[in-house]
Amino acid sequence: MDVVLASSNAGKLRELAALLEPFGWHLIPQDALGIAPARETGATFLENALLKARHASAAAARPALADDSGIEVDALDGRPGVLSARYAGDAASDRQNLDQLLAELSGTPVERRGARYRCVLAYVRSAADGIPIIAEAEWRGRILTAPRGRGGFGYDPVFLPDGLERSAAELAPAEKDALSHRGQALSLLLSRLRA
Repeated sequence: MDVVLASSNAGKLRELAALLEPFGWHLIPQDALGIAPARETGATFLENALLKARHASAAAARPALADDSGIEVDALDGRPGVLSARYAGDAASDRQNLDQLLAELSGTPVERRGARYRCVLAYVRSAADGIPIIAEAEWRGRILTAPRGRGGFGYDPVFLPDGLERSAAELAPAEKDALSHRGQALSLLLSRLRA
């Protein structure tokens, strides 16, 4: 089944495509169809996920899947949250966002560096879908003082999942998919689609 992915983020596309391929889903990134990104004006991950899914579905006239996700840090009262991808500015790179986070946490003790990745997935059959399928999950851990690893994307090099001694960027892709906020949310979404 062809589904538009309401994102142009290569990391999200790679992770979601790998997880959905066994179920017969073929994700088409919105930029491959000439669809510009939706303006993320929502105050929550859910609002932004629905905005993006409906925007992509309307433009492509097909089902769409959107992911809105980010990292929330306890010592920063939940920031960067919905601004995770734009934390250091609208055109900031992953590295710039990560550096901004580390700068703000400079001097923060380990016990106050708790964090969680959050993911909300929204699947719509059409732009006017009155009953979208929504799934949300989180992945708890803490923020390291320096980046470790070369895998993943975003804040993965500084996110140390609870119970592990390796950052999210040091995990093999299949291992990360099984543990991550995105993997958990997708598993929940698929179970709701089959219900």
